[in-house]
Amino acid sequence: MPQTKPIVSVENVVASASVDQKIDLIEITEKFPDTEYHPEQFPGLVFRLTNPRTATLIFRTGKMVCTGAKSEEMAIKAVNTVVQKLRKGKIKIKKDAVITVQNIVAAINLGGKIHLEKAARTLPRSMYEPEQFPGLIHRMLDPKTVILLFASGKLVCTGAKKESDVYRSVHNLHALLEEKTLMIYDQ
Repeated sequence: MPQTKPIVSVENVVASASVDQKIDLIEITEKFPDTEYHPEQFPGLVFRLTNPRTATLIFRTGKMVCTGAKSEEMAIKAVNTVVQKLRKGKIKIKKDAVITVQNIVAAINLGGKIHLEKAARTLPRSMYEPEQFPGLIHRMLDPKTVILLFASGKLVCTGAKKESDVYRSVHNLHALLEEKTLMIYDQ
């Protein structure tokens, strides 16, 4: 039984979406002057929302990428809000966006320190080169995520497609660290 309960904080959810039609980005910049569009530098238009606080890239193909959401729910809400605002601004969008979560990044605190040297020798699919990077890179197969482990007991989990995968990855790794006595707790 783990001695601590990990504290998980979802930092960023990246979702892709498509409305399956061409979109006139110049028309959007005319109707929404607070958007950013510099086609000579980047082909996407940036549509920022304050609630939920996100940035959605819109491409002329009708594809979108939303970043900055703190949950799957918030990412979906953000894309739907952007589509709604475009429609209100008389931009013709026939279909609702089809949204897919691509990546979830979470910060985790295990509440104890990790013996990284030992962990590097014990955990499968791990890479640890402290001269290059202070964290151990652990690739988990189920769920398919990549977790960065730091000696401080802090982790970064990336690659999850569902929030439940983040929790499952962290739980599995924490249990493994405990089982292999790789956790160090201050008494």
